[in-house]
Amino acid sequence: MRNVTKLGTAVLAAGALTLGLTACGSDKDSVSDTSSPLVVAASPVPHAEILDYVKDNLAKKAGLDLEVREFTDYVTPNTATEDGSVGANYFQNQPYLDDFNKKNGTHIVPVVTVHLEPLGLYSSKVKSADDLKSGATIAVPNDSVNEARALKLLATNGIITLKDGVGNEATPADITKNPKDLKFKELEAAQTPRSLEDVDAAVINGNYAIEADLSPAKDALVLESAKDNPYGNFLAVKKGNEDDPRVKKLAELLTSPEVKKFIEDKYEGSVIPSF
Repeated sequence: MRNVTKLGTAVLAAGALTLGLTACGSDKDSVSDTSSPLVVAASPVPHAEILDYVKDNLAKKAGLDLEVREFTDYVTPNTATEDGSVGANYFQNQPYLDDFNKKNGTHIVPVVTVHLEPLGLYSSKVKSADDLKSGATIAVPNDSVNEARALKLLATNGIITLKDGVGNEATPADITKNPKDLKFKELEAAQTPRSLEDVDAAVINGNYAIEADLSPAKDALVLESAKDNPYGNFLAVKKGNEDDPRVKKLAELLTSPEVKKFIEDKYEGSVIPSF
């Protein structure tokens, strides 16, 4: 069985970040010991599932001792990688990482891009984005990159118009046209699926949609295109650890034909291989 550590941002907000890392503290020395297991922090779905496939089917033959730890927020995997509690993480995209490093003074770098989870707009009240009523409320992730990504999704599909040249820090204040006078409810990304009964629609990250038994390929009212998409998810490490032989082995396995087939078969278009 995999070693599972699940933490939420509510715990972090309560000032208990160190509680989540205490259990990992004894692993700090093992990060620099390349003969020890490679501990990877990951979101439960699909990242940990993909890593578990590697662990159960490919790692032993490749001589890789892999340990997977699950985290349910988008903060702890990077802070744990930065302080050496884990050796790598797998949960994020480049715009999010750039923003995180800038705001937190961390030194996390990507190793290899593995997959894309298309962001989608979902609703339990309407069957089409065109059916959204005037004054409808849409939940969006409240972290800067994912909020901007959500607004760009709506703009791409003609639901709103954003200011020209707006980047990865776009907020509702950057909306220039809002024909339906939509209202926006900013929530932690992990909370957006749970908001579906309280709002008219919600923009939900692919991993959280899958965890909530939503199928991005089938259930989304509108869905991001995979073409030229900058939001591919990758394996990441603290700068300086890119040449760790364990990391190199894992990077090779994560971009193998076997993993590509696993992703395609299991997620049926809701998660898309990026290699």
